[in-house]
Amino acid sequence: MKSISFWFFILGVASVLIGMVWGIQMSATHDHLLSPAHAHLNLLGWVSFSIFAFYYHLVPDAAEGMLPQVHFALAVSGLVLIVPGIAMAIQGHGETLAKLGSILSVLNMLVFAAVVVRNRNAIAMTA
Repeated sequence: MKSISFWFFILGVASVLIGMVWGIQMSATHDHLLSPAHAHLNLLGWVSFSIFAFYYHLVPDAAEGMLPQVHFALAVSGLVLIVPGIAMAIQGHGETLAKLGSILSVLNMLVFAAVVVRNRNAIAMTA
């Protein structure tokens, strides 16, 4: 089975590829209405997921236990809800998905903070 760092990095790369194609589509059509959703895909998907991947790769003990699995589930769920949720909110179709995705994204970062704090000694040893 692949490590959590592998899955975070694969999803980060997938996010940036989708984000790039979406950006090209917006540029080609001169319709940038959904650029906030595009930006969240790139920031949460590419940037955050890549940072998570590097962290779990550099601190392998941090990937042990249930907490990293909860982190992964919250991160993916948050991204999957917030991006279309922002697009729907911009188009006037309600803000529920964006709100749920936002809450899950904040929870994801809180759980990641707990993982980092839990493994603070491992970080000091690698530095």
